Amino acid sequence: MKGVVEIASALVRIPSVNPDGGDPGTDQIGEARCAAWVADFLSDAGAEVSLREVLPQRPNVVARFPPKRPGAPRILFAPHLDTVSVAGMTIDPFSGELRDGRLWGRGASDTKGPMASMLWALREARDFLADLPYEVWFAGLVGEEAGQHGAKALADTDAFDFVMAGEPTSLNVVYAHKGSCWLHLETSGVAVHASRPESGSNAIYKMTEAIDCLRRDVAPRLAEKSDPVLGRSTLSVGIIHGGSKVNIVPDHCEASVDIRTIPGMDTAFVLEMLRQKVPGIQIQMRGSAPLHTDPSHPLVVCLQSLGSKLEGAPWFCDAAVFASKGSAAIAIGPGSIAQAHTADEFISLDDLERGGDFFLSFLRELRGR
Repeated sequence: MKGVVEIASALVRIPSVNPDGGDPGTDQIGEARCAAWVADFLSDAGAEVSLREVLPQRPNVVARFPPKRPGAPRILFAPHLDTVSVAGMTIDPFSGELRDGRLWGRGASDTKGPMASMLWALREARDFLADLPYEVWFAGLVGEEAGQHGAKALADTDAFDFVMAGEPTSLNVVYAHKGSCWLHLETSGVAVHASRPESGSNAIYKMTEAIDCLRRDVAPRLAEKSDPVLGRSTLSVGIIHGGSKVNIVPDHCEASVDIRTIPGMDTAFVLEMLRQKVPGIQIQMRGSAPLHTDPSHPLVVCLQSLGSKLEGAPWFCDAAVFASKGSAAIAIGPGSIAQAHTADEFISLDDLERGGDFFLSFLRELRGR
């Protein structure tokens, strides 16, 4: 019977790279194979399992352990199936190699290691899950790294009382995290020969005006408010593309901007300021809400009794999607966020073992509630 390390290694060996948001670095994209593996594992552990297609060939795997007590509050273990791109990695991204006390490969930390710890604990607890005063669910979610499609689809169809998004938090409770506001900006101009730039219109110059507005006007306003746990909002221009040739005045320019938000923040003013500064600029906005769950929630307190500390985080995750629907939601799992998305991603084997033991202890603790 597979232990938590073997489960995590098997998951890393199944490519599940998110195809959205840039170069995936491989043609082995999508979560279908990983979802099928997890579905078989959970079926063998006694769960009722379904594969729910969210996007073409990209299903959530959703499992329920039937309780003896009808109407019991629902707990959801919710790691994501997808990983970020493998472009630029310095190790074999899908080897699942065990070396130097670590599991290596894409997703080892974010978030197949945490998922393996949850799966192992659920299997080990299968003989008493039905007796808990809670209905236990598991969902392997698609698309967390770009769009959060899986979490949104599940939150729209099923309600949960407490959600634990699987993320590498060193087994601490992330009860608050920043949200994201991602802007895609486009400016247009008129292309002419660069020897006569005055007869055209330079789209890059317009974009520099937008960036100047973001730095000089928007960023200081974002910094005016601070959250006691999360600190201040931040802004970063991450991508810019424009022009086709050095001797042609560019007629098009694009830029992408990352704004990290805090609870209570309204970002509508950003669009207003940009449109006022650069007439005609095209702006697309998408993002994720910040998270703040009451740290006095009984199950948060239960996790603390097992050694977890309360933390806030500058990143965002699927927990906020469920919180927006009224669930008490947190992020938790073994491993460190410092290893997530890296060129040589890994998780320590000790952390994996601790994660499995931690989640099993949590389930055992629920028996007395």
